[in-house]
Amino acid sequence: MTILVILGVIALIVVLMYNSLIAKKNQVENIFGGVDAVLKKRYDLIPNLVASVSRYMEHEKSILEKVTELRAEANKPNLSDKEKIDLDTKITSALGSIMVAVENYPDLKANENVMNLQHNLTEIESQISAARRAYNQAVTDYNNAVEMFPTNYMASYMSLSKKDVFIISEDERKNVNVREMFNA
Repeated sequence: MTILVILGVIALIVVLMYNSLIAKKNQVENIFGGVDAVLKKRYDLIPNLVASVSRYMEHEKSILEKVTELRAEANKPNLSDKEKIDLDTKITSALGSIMVAVENYPDLKANENVMNLQHNLTEIESQISAARRAYNQAVTDYNNAVEMFPTNYMASYMSLSKKDVFIISEDERKNVNVREMFNA
């Protein structure tokens, strides 16, 4: 009888660990789906932004071409989560360059379409930032479960491995030079 109770407790612990790992894995996938949806909104906005600013920004043509190229790459099917994260970092940097360049064109800054697109892009970037934070928290919880005892044994048995979090590029880590911004 005692052996049956012990086996029952062990079975219950195994089931709870298994269910916990599955729940964390599904949460990461669900939140990444939300990140994906917001990134899709951003990718859909990019052609309008590029079309609106391209005639003004002949000097920054390479930036516009890079953003268009990155958008096309991001819309390819079957990208891994890591590839999507890497592309997001590159697009964020390129879009930042466009916004800085827009500031150098008074006619462009006054254009209502560009102002609206800039507002929409800023809003989407805020949504992306919030989605990244939620994703990173879910990934941290998942990674902890995958690496910590005793669930690491169950995770190994289930072939679950660590996932990558969103990280910002070195350029985004630098302090902003406000004086330079006002002198531009």
